[in-house]
Amino acid sequence: MNQYYEDRNDAAQQLIEALPIERIRQEEWKIIAVSSGGLKIADKIAKKAGLYAEMLFSEAIYAPLNSDCELGRISETEEIVVHEELVNAFDVQYDYIYGEAHRKHEEKILASIYQFRQGRPFPNLKDEHVLLIDEGCESGMKLMTGIKSAMTMDAKAVFVAIPVAPKSVSEALSQIVDEEYVVHEVSDYVKTYCYYKDFTPISDKKIEKILNKKDGLDENE
Repeated sequence: MNQYYEDRNDAAQQLIEALPIERIRQEEWKIIAVSSGGLKIADKIAKKAGLYAEMLFSEAIYAPLNSDCELGRISETEEIVVHEELVNAFDVQYDYIYGEAHRKHEEKILASIYQFRQGRPFPNLKDEHVLLIDEGCESGMKLMTGIKSAMTMDAKAVFVAIPVAPKSVSEALSQIVDEEYVVHEVSDYVKTYCYYKDFTPISDKKIEKILNKKDGLDENE
């Protein structure tokens, strides 16, 4: 199995080479991460384009008796994406999905907004060009939640950028976004961390720095 990237800085640089940076700069795209690891990459890309990175907070909704099985996801804008095949396979009632979504939003997402963004609301995406970024993906649920949130907010165009992704997920995403930028597509995808030599978790302090647009973040961190 290939380790495509030294770390997230390396992944960001390779994505920068694949992205239309000048167009991003001129049209002032909204650059939005859908995960903390994606935020580190999004920040590098945003700085290259002279812009700022944001993050869409979301939480997974798991099967009642299987905490590893993600049935759906809710975003901070209260958009819900459901994996219908899994929901049907586990015979889960939609009342459970929506109840869990509400609980996760109230208990976890709102807390994250206050902790990391000091309560500042998510930016309005109406008529904006939106670039959604993750560090990789297994199921694509975070990106799907981001796409649905952006479309519901009437974004003018939605783009996706991923350093590494399963071929099946990449193909599915390409059908619903305006443009997709994937550096490596993998047929037999394992876990995202397997494709990075250094996959150190992003600290809360770094997340707060990026989202509150504070200077001093070391480009090589």
